[in-house]
Amino acid sequence: MSDLTFYDYWASSAAYRVRIALNLKGVDFRGVEIDLLKGEQSQEEFRAVNRQGLVPALEVDGEVISQSLAIIDWLDATFPEPRLIPALPLERARALSQALVIGADIHPLNNLRVRNYLRDEFGADREASEKWIHHWMAEGFAALEEQAPDEGFFGGASPNLADIFLVPQMYNARRFSLALDMFPRLVRIDAEARAIDAIAQAAPEAIRPS
Repeated sequence: MSDLTFYDYWASSAAYRVRIALNLKGVDFRGVEIDLLKGEQSQEEFRAVNRQGLVPALEVDGEVISQSLAIIDWLDATFPEPRLIPALPLERARALSQALVIGADIHPLNNLRVRNYLRDEFGADREASEKWIHHWMAEGFAALEEQAPDEGFFGGASPNLADIFLVPQMYNARRFSLALDMFPRLVRIDAEARAIDAIAQAAPEAIRPS
C-alpha cells in the first residue's frame, strides 16, 4: 500500500475535488494543511514539494502529483472503485469535457491569485472583482446546464468526474453570491451530491480548522 500525503487547503475548490475523490474511494492518507491566505504555498518548504506552489498536491511514496485532474486520474487507476472517469472512450471524453468546463474555463479565471492580480495590477475593487467572477461562472454554468440530465448525476446513478468538479464550483458560486436560479439542473445535482456522506465530509465547512 502506498504512503499518501495530501497537501490541502480547506477553501481551495481544486483541493475540494480531490477530497471528494479520496472520500468516495475510502483512501487513507495523511493530510497537510497549506494556508494560502498566510502565503504558505510560496514558502521554500512547500516549494520543495510542488515547484508551482499550488494546492492540491499528492505525494505518493516520495513522488509528487500536482493538479487535481491528474491526481483523480491516478486515484482512479490505483483505487478503481467507484470509478470516476468512465472507461469507454466516448463516455470518458464526455466526462472530461464537462469537468474541464469548470477545471479549465471557470476556475482558473476566478481563483485567488487571479483575483489578487486583478486588484494589484489593474485596481479592480470588490465590485469589479465580483462582476468578473460572476461573468465567467455564469458562462460556464450555462453550457453545463444544457448538458445536465433531468435526473441523476452527470455520471448517471452515481457521481462521476464532472459531478466532482461541479460541487466545489457551486460552493464558490454561493460564496460569491452568484444567482443560481437559471441553473436548476445544476442546483439539483449539487444538492443530491452533497447529500452523499463521503461528499459532505469533504466540504470546507466539515474540515475548516477551528
